[in-house]
Amino acid sequence: MSHILEVRHVTKKFGGLIANSDISFNVNENEILSVIGPNGAGKSTLFKMISSFLPTTTGEVLFKGERISNLKPHVVARKGVVRTFQETTIFKSMTVRESIIVAQHLRARASLAGYFWGTRTAHEDVDSFGQYADDLIEFLGMTEIGNEQASNLPQGNLRALGIAIGLATDPKVLLLDEPFAGMNHDETMKMVNLVRKVRDDRGVTVLLVEHDMPAVMNISDRIVVLNFGEMIAEGVPAEIQNNERVIEAYLGSADDEIGI
Repeated sequence: MSHILEVRHVTKKFGGLIANSDISFNVNENEILSVIGPNGAGKSTLFKMISSFLPTTTGEVLFKGERISNLKPHVVARKGVVRTFQETTIFKSMTVRESIIVAQHLRARASLAGYFWGTRTAHEDVDSFGQYADDLIEFLGMTEIGNEQASNLPQGNLRALGIAIGLATDPKVLLLDEPFAGMNHDETMKMVNLVRKVRDDRGVTVLLVEHDMPAVMNISDRIVVLNFGEMIAEGVPAEIQNNERVIEAYLGSADDEIGI
């Protein structure tokens, strides 16, 4: 299986604080890999470096063999590594369909001036974006709420919209930031199935940071575990569940078990 993403000896320092220390792992094409760890483990910092929202202090991130670390985030997104956010605040004044259309600007062929003057290419972009938005809404099972304002959506649908906005850029790797946070069990299972569908039906590799352990164990092909900025384990869910260092990191005692 080929590696679509490679994290090589990545370290991040903020002054004297080491947030991530010499982290290395690969993400295989078409897999779902989760990054987990206790609060303060360095998960969010690592995620921001992979998506280039933060520069690495040392080390590098490769996408399809090309270094993407320390590039501008929109350049990384245009190459195909796209991060979603817990909050889609910028889109809340728009409908679901409008949000997905706007998010497609990374794929635009027309220039800003072209949109201003209404050139043929701009019109073709708008038509294409509308059709793609409709296709995404149907694919994600959001047809009934396509014209609903985002600010009116319940938590589960808002997270689904976040995934739709990410997919609107036609990513090869989708980075999901706590996609199951704040959901009840039924909402979480729906989202788990949705993320799997994105991988299975659209061929998108998924990398996610998450605290919900049952969901992580359910959805992940492999798991990377961080603690105090260091990577302490990597493996399939069954290996992680029984790893003494992981159990100790979460519960402080190797005699306990992770409640999953």
